[in-house]
Amino acid sequence: MRIGILGLLHESNTFIHQPTTIRQFQDDLLVFGDPMVRLLGNSHHEIGGFLQGISQAQSQEECKLEIVPLMACRAMPAGPIDASTFAFLVQQILSTLEHHRPLDGLLIAAHGAAVSEDYPDADGFWLQQVRQAVGPDIPIVVTIDPHANLSPDMVDACTALIAYRTNPHLDQRQRGIDAAKMLVSTLVDRVRPTMSAVYLPMIINIERQSTDEPHLRPHFELADLQLQEPAVLSNSILLGFPYSDVPKMGSATIAITNDDAPLANRLAHDLARSLWNARDQMLGQFRTVEQAIDYCIANPQSRICLLDMGDNIGGGSAADGTWIAKELIERKFGPAIVAIHDPGASQICHHAGVGATLRLKLGGQVDPSHGPPLDLMVKVCRLVDGRFAETEPRHGGITQFDQGPTAIVQVEGAPLTILVTSKRMVPFSLQQLISCGINPRDYRALVAKGVHAPVAAYRTVCNQFLRVNTGGSTCADLTQLNFFKRRKQLYPFEHDVCWE
Repeated sequence: MRIGILGLLHESNTFIHQPTTIRQFQDDLLVFGDPMVRLLGNSHHEIGGFLQGISQAQSQEECKLEIVPLMACRAMPAGPIDASTFAFLVQQILSTLEHHRPLDGLLIAAHGAAVSEDYPDADGFWLQQVRQAVGPDIPIVVTIDPHANLSPDMVDACTALIAYRTNPHLDQRQRGIDAAKMLVSTLVDRVRPTMSAVYLPMIINIERQSTDEPHLRPHFELADLQLQEPAVLSNSILLGFPYSDVPKMGSATIAITNDDAPLANRLAHDLARSLWNARDQMLGQFRTVEQAIDYCIANPQSRICLLDMGDNIGGGSAADGTWIAKELIERKFGPAIVAIHDPGASQICHHAGVGATLRLKLGGQVDPSHGPPLDLMVKVCRLVDGRFAETEPRHGGITQFDQGPTAIVQVEGAPLTILVTSKRMVPFSLQQLISCGINPRDYRALVAKGVHAPVAAYRTVCNQFLRVNTGGSTCADLTQLNFFKRRKQLYPFEHDVCWE
């Protein structure tokens, strides 16, 4: 039996007006055929899990399976995918499917919060296109991010949807294994996945989306308890992505049983009811920049990670926010370290060379909401090419990184070190610092431009985390963002929402 493997992943922030183009996919991941196996086979990504799961299932089921790697593409979270890029990617998927016919089943890695200029529900559209291309009978099992904004089109296109269960996302490979085993079990007629989904009229604030914390644990414990029922194949809790201003934005639940539709419906509603009854616990709890630095000063024995929620690169933000750096400089608190994306400033530092002292206008280039440019005298301490690798399971399942030519500078008159990067870089790995000759333990405060994703890496060196409510395109206080296209009657925007 021939099993095709596909991937198209993008988390689209509609509050960013610069669209994502084909260049961003080329810079991250755009690969066809057998090179997929070489690039992703040993990664912590779900496509690596697909490959491992097929191999394991082949032994367990005693059947002959052929892996058919088709296409995988991914771009860093950013603005919506531009129309021509999305059309090109969908056409490539469909032509690749046609070229590799016949297929007996499909494993797909999607995100669930992709938006294109023409399609607010981009994932629903391209998954429907795949379903039409292969016909109604071929099983399609899809992994999605728990930040997906689930839609009926997504559900209708697939035999099964399986979301990661952790945030930070450390279980991507395992969910890929689960998806592969479910697909193979379906192909050999051992199970008949039957899926039910519930679309809740609520959104969970990004500050409350850590699956490690007490307010979310009971709901995932209920999901784990449901999995103990013999007829239950899988279930998922979708936290939702609040930075896609589209009608499908919101939280959702999924339950998949072995040919038992009433049970799937009941269990999906049980999970949804659990979330809904705790909706007040899902409201954001905010700390200002000033309050965060006050806390750092009052706790001199702690090494603290300051999570810059308004400049959350993993949510699509610009990576050049300056609010926390500005406060650190003004308060002369440190030693502290922050990374700021500014290709022009990085180039100036590289031209000046190691040891040079110069004036830089740094960061704050995209829009005022991310803070003003910093006007600084700095000393260039080190210059690196910006490439690094991560071997441990980390959020996103990425193993190879490239933040472009990077300058490590020391601010004169303040105990602040700044990594000036040429490319936006998600803070998912401590190797971002270590590869630059930086020991993270030398600092009292480490700024990571994210909310939950950096925790997996930074908890190895930081004993406290403070989520800071900064301004920007990923501001955690959703009242600071203008929504025009979201569905109405969505909690907490409307507090009197009724749902049963």
